[in-house]
This record gives sequence, C-alpha cells and structure tokens, in this order.
Amino acid sequence: MRALAGIVGVLLVALMLSEFFVTFLLPRRVRRDPRIARGLSRLLWRPWRAIARRMAPSTADTWLGLFGPLALIVQLVVWSVGLLIGYGLIEWAVAAGPFWPRILDSSGLFLSAGGLSGSNALRVVDLLEAATGVGVLFIVIGYMPSVYSAFSRRETAVSQLATRAGSPPAAAALIHRAAGRERWTELQRDLQGWEEWTAELMETHLSYPLLAYYRSQHVNQNWLAALTAMVDVAAFVKATLRESVDAADITFRIGRHALADLALQFRLEPVSVDRLSDADFDKLFRIVDSSAIDNVDSETARRRLDRLREEYEPNAQALANFLALELPSWFRREQPEAKDRSAHDERGSGRDLVGSPASRRGRAR
Repeated sequence: MRALAGIVGVLLVALMLSEFFVTFLLPRRVRRDPRIARGLSRLLWRPWRAIARRMAPSTADTWLGLFGPLALIVQLVVWSVGLLIGYGLIEWAVAAGPFWPRILDSSGLFLSAGGLSGSNALRVVDLLEAATGVGVLFIVIGYMPSVYSAFSRRETAVSQLATRAGSPPAAAALIHRAAGRERWTELQRDLQGWEEWTAELMETHLSYPLLAYYRSQHVNQNWLAALTAMVDVAAFVKATLRESVDAADITFRIGRHALADLALQFRLEPVSVDRLSDADFDKLFRIVDSSAIDNVDSETARRRLDRLREEYEPNAQALANFLALELPSWFRREQPEAKDRSAHDERGSGRDLVGSPASRRGRAR
C-alpha cells in the first residue's frame, strides 16, 4: 500500500512540476498548451461568463475583468495543493506513521514539519520539497511582472489607436483621416507600427494565455477590437489599391496569423460573420475613390475585400464569442460621409500610399 502511495505521489509531483514548467518557463507552442491550466481556465470561464450576461454592461465588464488575475491565483493554488498531496504521499511511503498526519505535515512548498529529521530517504524527500518550494516561489515572483508588463504595452497601443480611430475603433475613421488630408504616407507608417504591435501581441498572448482574459481599463476598448480594426484597414488597402503595398501586405498577414493562432490556442472553431454591408462598403469606397490615390473599381475592390475578410473574420468572431468581447464595426455612427476632394486632385497634392504622384491616376471620371 505504501509503495503504491509513493508511486502515485511521484507521478502527481511530476505532473504538477511539468505543468508548472510548461506554463511558466517553456516557450509556448500553439499546440502544446498545459492541459491542467487550460482546463481550469475553460472550466471557470464558462460559468463566469454566464453570470456576466445577466449584469448591466458596465458591471459585466468589471466582473469579467476580475477573471484573469483570479484564474492565475486558482492555478497557483491547484499546483500548490497538488505538490502538497504528492510530497505527502511520498513521505508517507518512506516514513512510518499514520496516513493523514503525514499528509497534513507536508507543506508541499517548503520543508515538512519534521524538518530534516528521520531516515535518509525522508531527508532526501524533504530537501527536494524545499527546493521545489523555493523554485516555485521565485519563478512566480518573476512571472507576474512579465505578465503585467506585456499587459501595459498592449493597452498603450490600444489607447493610442482610440485617439485616431475612436472607441471602439473603426477602420473607416482611419481611412477617412488619411484620405481627407491626403496623408497616405502617415497611414503607411501606422501600418508598419501595427505590424510590430501585432507580432508582440501574438507572442505574449501565446506565452501567457491568461492575458487574453485581461480587460482594458475602458469599457469601449479591447485588444481584439484593436487588432481586428488594424487588419480591416490593411485588408481594405490591399483590396483597393492598384499596386501592392508592402506595409499593408505584411500587417494583414501577421494579423491574420495572430487571429488564427489565438483561435487555435483556445481550441475554437471559426464562426461565419458578415460585418460589412453593401451600403457601408459603398460609403467606404467613396472615401478612397474621391481622393488622389490610384485605386481599382468598386466591383473589383469588393470582390478582393470579401476574399480577404474570409481569411480572418471567422477567427476574430470565434475569439469574440468565447472571450465575450465586441468586434468593431467598420464605421462609427458619427463617421462623416465621403466628400468630393477634386480640389486636392487638381492641385496634385502629395503622393499616394505607394509613392506615385497623384497625376499618375490616368482614369477618366
């Protein structure tokens, strides 16, 4: 009986330490997520989300925002209790005495109540237990700043986007801003910055999956809406311009990649969605068509954009449904209609997004 208990204890300690190692130390692969951590998060998240649906929006967002930190604490408690029981079983197997007192005497983190007294085997177990406790403690201490540093960098970019695209962000606001002032070069620089932010977001959220549950400080902002709006802009630029734009191509590809990997991380199936109506597309296309940029015709742009949206919107919607986040619309309610900017065309002001002069359009209106 004691031998069986010792084997179970060794297996339990090995399981807890392997989960802890994969969660906190090992660079995470998309298909190698710790099962206990993921299972706990999903088990707790579903009732937590169900309770939030019965609350007012502002209260629900606050309630959902508590889940990320609390889930991390629950995971640490489960690992600690698992180590406590595992080392208790091992100590009971190698030392004399009744079962339950030995289990309760084991700290699971530091030296057991008996210190280093007892047989040599018990002393070895005590030393391993103490080393485990010190290692777990210091790894967790180092883990927390990394999580909150990644959260802070993510939210800084979300807030910066809100000043330009509104809250929640809308792709049309950014496109209107660039077209209305003929500042396509600025939009290209923004796309390059979003590429870097998206790459960091993908890396941190795959390494620390609980970050996905951390909510933004403002109700109308969230990281998924910001990421989707960025990919929306890149997709629209790719679909509309005659010439390829490297910044838009790269931002679109990495954004699509991030959404796909994050959906796979949470084992989510794509969800079909249509976020852009024909009327909204017509308004959006007029913004570009009346500017100095060299664009394709409306039918071609619509066909291209629909094909590009199919590559990322289903994964974005799956994440939104699972995390109880709102995807952004393409237009803000107060978004102004596109205006005729022929005066800008006649002056030939600036260059377009791909660096071609406005006079190169060569199309009869």
